[in-house]
Amino acid sequence: MGEIDLTRPAVLEKNRPYLIPLQEKLRLPDAVRGRANPRSSTGRVDVFTRILTEYGQHFDEVPAGYTGDLFLEVVPLSFTIMVEKGLTLNQLRLMQGTPRLDDETLKATHRSTPLIYRGPTVDPGERAWVADGLFLTVDLSGLGRRFVGFRAKKNAGLLELGRRAFYRPEDFWDEVHAESGRLILEPNEFYLLVSRERVRVPANLAAEMAAYDPTSGELRTHYAGFFDPGFGVVGATEKPGTPAVLEVRAHDVPFALEHGQRLCKLTFEAMADEPDHLYGADIGSRYQRQYLALGRQFKSTRSERLDEGAELSLFPEPMPLETDAAEFEATRSSALELELRT
Repeated sequence: MGEIDLTRPAVLEKNRPYLIPLQEKLRLPDAVRGRANPRSSTGRVDVFTRILTEYGQHFDEVPAGYTGDLFLEVVPLSFTIMVEKGLTLNQLRLMQGTPRLDDETLKATHRSTPLIYRGPTVDPGERAWVADGLFLTVDLSGLGRRFVGFRAKKNAGLLELGRRAFYRPEDFWDEVHAESGRLILEPNEFYLLVSRERVRVPANLAAEMAAYDPTSGELRTHYAGFFDPGFGVVGATEKPGTPAVLEVRAHDVPFALEHGQRLCKLTFEAMADEPDHLYGADIGSRYQRQYLALGRQFKSTRSERLDEGAELSLFPEPMPLETDAAEFEATRSSALELELRT
């Protein structure tokens, strides 16, 4: 194994794994554990990152009471990248107890404080389905635009992750088009798509985009999965909720997507207390009013912003939630099979 010097900017080659010691160390109380995820701007450029602890048994999980160093596995999958000391690629949440909302609590919370709203391509009265989390579906309509998503170019120049609003999107991304609401994902290529639904995370909750059951297909549907309190929470004169950008990669074989197909699910967790500052424009959040938003390294395009003119004239309505009993049983069966195999 070779070594690289990160005291100055360094190039990380595409499809090569790197193990980097982080500047931060942890000393957690006995009852506090952690879970890590890539930052949004990391996942959106297809840089695969995972946190490791000393003698850890799982990626991205920090056991309760852990004291020691942290390491980051970094694999650039689509672009050769440049990194430098002090760059932040991952984020860590600390938790204790059982903060995750079960499906019944999730539905009760949604009735008093809506969590998901109907987007312009969701039919009036259409339900959002719950099964160990809240499902989101893919929007292949384009909302009147010429294309429905982005695909990473197979060959592109060097991408400096510390840049902001610097690169032209067309130098790194191809627009993808859906034929009659259908899109064929090519194997091992990286796509950015968007959800039909509009997500809203109130101040007392946080959310995470969870991995979908692998029996649904050879598909990875996210890399960066944290939704902060305040995501999609806007002023009284704005339409509530924000679509979720979906980071998608098909493995081994082509994968056909249909407009409205379930692609991922959100799980919600209770905050220990409401934060002093919410996610949003007031703290410079780039993705609060996103549509097909690229990472912060790229110049803004019209496609990355919600086109309110293309939305319904009325404010979007909260979507009724209903448990998908068959999907819930399938989820339980899949978990049991995994336990037995282990």
